Amino acid sequence: MKLSYRSILFAAFLIFITVVTKLLFASQISLSGFTPIFAIALFSGMIVKEKNATFLMPLLALFLSDVVIEILFRANLFAFKGFYKGQIFNYALLLLATLIGWAIKGKNYNSIILGSIAVPTVFFLLSNASVWLGSTISYSKDLSGLITCYVAGLPFYKNELFATVVFLPIIMFAWNYIVQQKSKLEIA
Repeated sequence: MKLSYRSILFAAFLIFITVVTKLLFASQISLSGFTPIFAIALFSGMIVKEKNATFLMPLLALFLSDVVIEILFRANLFAFKGFYKGQIFNYALLLLATLIGWAIKGKNYNSIILGSIAVPTVFFLLSNASVWLGSTISYSKDLSGLITCYVAGLPFYKNELFATVVFLPIIMFAWNYIVQQKSKLEIA
């Protein structure tokens, strides 16, 4: 992605919607996980040509939204911390989401739909397995405990899946409109 005024504007748009959605929905259990972060990672993997730069946008959007939440938490204006123990694993999983974008490259609508389902699903499976293995929450370290952990994570998974499916076309349209100056949704 060539750095230009339009690409900077697009990046600012992505960061803005990430921060706003996390502020609006993260503290509500029924809506927690409804953010564009997976869609951003998937899109970055599909569109950014420079492999080393593909990780920048999703990491920047997530990091800046976490900074805002941390500042608000410290000012007693938000329910939980922006930065917490074990969070680095979520950042690593975000990199994996970008790699899925590399793999599908937005070749057709079917691959984009598959990526939109795969990214939150892989995150759900790996992050909940991580919680089951290392959490202070008392999940028994057997199949029953793992299943209990996955069941507890289903509301977040539903929100992450829905958000990815909703935000990816919005991000694709914004890219086409802001950066490419096209007023239609096109495959990256």
